Parts: sequence; structure tokens; C-alpha cells
Amino acid sequence: MDKRKFIKTLTTGIAAPTFYELLYQWNLILNKETPESVAVNEDYWAVVRSGYRLKPDYINLENGYYCMIPQYTLEKYLDHTRHVNYHASYYMRTVQWKNKDRATARLAKLIGAETDEVAITRNTTESLDTIIGGYPWKEGDEAVYAQQDYGAMRNQFKLMERKYGISSKVVSVPNHPKDDEQIVKLYEEAMTPRTKLLMVCHMINITGHILPIRKICDMAHGYGVDVMVDGAHAIGHIDFDIKDLDCDYYGSSLHKWLSVPLGAGLLYVKKGMGLKIWPFFAEWGVEEDSIKKLNHTGTHPVHTDLAVNDAIDYMNRIGLKRKEARLRYLQRYWSDQVRDIPNIHVNTPIDEHRSCGIANVGISGMNGKEMANILLEEYQIWTVGIHEPPVIGCRITPNIYTTIEELDSFVDSLKEMAKV
Repeated sequence: MDKRKFIKTLTTGIAAPTFYELLYQWNLILNKETPESVAVNEDYWAVVRSGYRLKPDYINLENGYYCMIPQYTLEKYLDHTRHVNYHASYYMRTVQWKNKDRATARLAKLIGAETDEVAITRNTTESLDTIIGGYPWKEGDEAVYAQQDYGAMRNQFKLMERKYGISSKVVSVPNHPKDDEQIVKLYEEAMTPRTKLLMVCHMINITGHILPIRKICDMAHGYGVDVMVDGAHAIGHIDFDIKDLDCDYYGSSLHKWLSVPLGAGLLYVKKGMGLKIWPFFAEWGVEEDSIKKLNHTGTHPVHTDLAVNDAIDYMNRIGLKRKEARLRYLQRYWSDQVRDIPNIHVNTPIDEHRSCGIANVGISGMNGKEMANILLEEYQIWTVGIHEPPVIGCRITPNIYTTIEELDSFVDSLKEMAKV
């Protein structure tokens, strides 16, 4: 049977396959194709889209805050909620920690870490603020981070300034760097003999700019400086091995691109680096160098821990490399069309390896909030406005369910708005 006839049988057979089975059967068809060729197969991504329940009111191009979970994961999550509720305290006193450990092990494998280097937290903010707040600061110590870093972590550093008398050096990452060395030098020039901790984004949340983390880590380590990476948007978005980054601490939000239900994050601590970190909440009965000393949560929504497994299953069914290729294709599809149009400014690097699914675009004479309001009210396109100079515009984050037709509508709206 040829490919076209086989595809037809998948959708018109007497016993129609479930959505999850359909993805598996498509994988049989596409298993020899490259991620880049699958990225442009609109028939396949239409099947993926069918696994989401989408609001018809607007085109959702704001998946960066929270990627809605597919129906497959949602139903599993609801089943876990019912299961935990049914067993109640019996579940909590018997298997909750073993189940969380299993989910943690799978997360560790996903990023190339050892199981005892990873903990499930609630989000990136909790993960990274645990490190910033628990770092052994002394008066006069210095931290380095960027103006483009997430506000919650910048505020945590400011709190440490008040609490311990440390100071911070703040750099500004260019939207369009000429090369990696320019970025590395930017951070290097901000450091002094008093610098203890450097924070850097794996993927800048407001522009989607992917930074050369390994080069920055190598540079900082050469000065004896620890490196903490904000990977809020990286896990489930781009394929990477955390050992290749060689960072000391890493945090991510799993409710973003891994599409875990709300309330799940990740903290990675390189072996031995946790010894110096004081926990926010006391944890007894664990080794001093165990990451679990930083992960005392009390009673929490354990059904979310269980859903981590389902989110990983779903992503594996699609394939992370395919997902990354699709997200990069969608971003380049719209951004390449508007980069040279007068009054339109793409605030994301043009080099393909410096971005993936996230990009930022601005229009001359408009602030980010005004631009986002016009897109929603006049064109029914949902985005988020950004006004953090030099980044002024809207962050655009399509997801794997986004169609080319939706992006065409977005491009047309930008062209119309740029004429004003």
C-alpha cells in the first residue's frame, strides 16, 4: 500500500484509531524522514492540532506563559486527580514519594542529568530563587545578570542586596549580536574578583534569543564564578544535554514547552554544588549534598507529579527533534516575511541557531501594550506586549498546533499596522 492510501485508511477506517494511536501510525510513515521534512508536513501537524481543544475566539500566539496541555495529557491528569483523591491519605503516606522519584528520573534522563541532580519544583522562579536566596553571600560579594532576565530573579538579587549587602552588575544583551564572542565578552567585562554568581538565560523569554551557554560557563568558571541558567523556555522546546552546557545550576518551568499541567518546574544542581546552598525550608534525614534538601515542599498537588510522565510520553510520541524543527519553522515562517518591511522591527537574531519558536516583533511608534491591544481587538490575535528597552514589541509564541493560515493572518495584520 502506498503512503497516500495508508494515510486514508487511518482516517476513514471502520474502527477509527484513537488520537494517540493515530500519532503512532503516522510515526510509522514518517520514521525515515528528517525532522526538517516533518516540520513542513501540514497533514501531520493537522493531526497534532486535532489533539487540542482550542478556543475559536482568537488565534493564540502567546504560548510562552503557559502552553495549554493536549487533551491526551489533560485526561491523564484528571485520572491522576481522581486516583489520588480515591486513595487519599493512603496514597500520600505510601507511594507519593516513590512516584515523584520516578517522574524525576525521567526528567533527568530527558536533559541528560543524573537522577540525584534533579528535583521537581513548582516553576523556574522557585528553582532559581532557591539558589539565589540560599547562596552563601557575604557583604561585598557581587552577582552578574542581564537586564533581559526575568523580573522575579532580578528582584531576588535585589532582595539579597538588602539582606546581605551584595551588589549586582547588570548587562544588556544585544538583540542582534555579531557573534558569540560579543556576548561572552559582555558578561566577562562585568565581572570582578568579587563576582560569585552569574545568571544567564538559556533562551531569553522576551525575545527567544538562545545564548551560547557553554562558552559563557567556560569563561566564568575560568574566573572561579558559578553559573546559574534560566532555562524556563528550553525544556520541551529545544534538544540539549545539560552536561554539554556545564552549568552549575539550572531551572525550568515544565508547564511551558513540555506542556505539563500548571505547578511543575525543574531544578538541576550539578553534583557537589548543592553543598553550599542553604534551603528555604528545613529538610531532615537526607544527605547534606542531596538535592532533596532543597526540595522540601510540604503537602502539594501530587497528581501534577504523575502527569509529568504523561507529558514526556506525549512529547516522545511526537519526538523532541521534530517538535523543535516545527517550532523553528513556524517562527521563521512569519518572521522572515516581515524583517525587511519598513516600520517593522524583529527583535530576535536572524541567525537560525540563535532562536527557535519564540520571537519578538515591534512596530515603529507603538509600545508593546498598545500593539498587543490592537492585535487582539482588531485582528483577534492574542499575544503579550513587551516594554523592556531595548525590547519593545510583542512576544510571539506559536505552538505545535498553530497553522500556517493563522500565521498568514498575523503577517497580514503586521503589514496593515505598519502602514499607520
